[in-house]
Amino acid sequence: MDNLTVLANIAEIVGVLIVIGGLFFAILQMRQLRQQRRELAALELFRFFGNANFSKAYQLILHLPDDLSADEIRSSQKTEHAAMLISTTMENIGVMTHERIVPFLVVKHLIGTSTIVLWDKLRNWALALRDDLGQDEAFEWFQWLAERLKEHQPEDYTPAYIAHRDWRPARPNQET
Repeated sequence: MDNLTVLANIAEIVGVLIVIGGLFFAILQMRQLRQQRRELAALELFRFFGNANFSKAYQLILHLPDDLSADEIRSSQKTEHAAMLISTTMENIGVMTHERIVPFLVVKHLIGTSTIVLWDKLRNWALALRDDLGQDEAFEWFQWLAERLKEHQPEDYTPAYIAHRDWRPARPNQET
């Protein structure tokens, strides 16, 4: 009888250890899944900017002076189309950033300055569109993203090509 009790106790301990190990493994898997989701979202973000239509729109808007009036942007169908493409893309990125689908730091590094510049160029157009539609939420996430990025941009910012000029890739046998 003693041997049977000892075996039962050992089985119970092993069962508890298996459950704890399973929970630990599940937590690790959830973390990996979350990291994969962030990486996929970052790739999607990169895809937005690699799109030929977006690139053309970006180039067109980038060369506009800041603070153009809504009417000046609307005067060209091509320019307003570019403004709409830029704004809807940035709206999506703003939502993904707010919901933490894409980490803020990734957005900041990939498109931070661009977002601020684009909002500065399209602000008047977006605000006029809100008035025309009677919808305060038109391009709200584009504005939110630009404002957050501007808040978190240090005044003494050093561009990556200078700040990280001594960076070297990890050797094949090193951890990344």
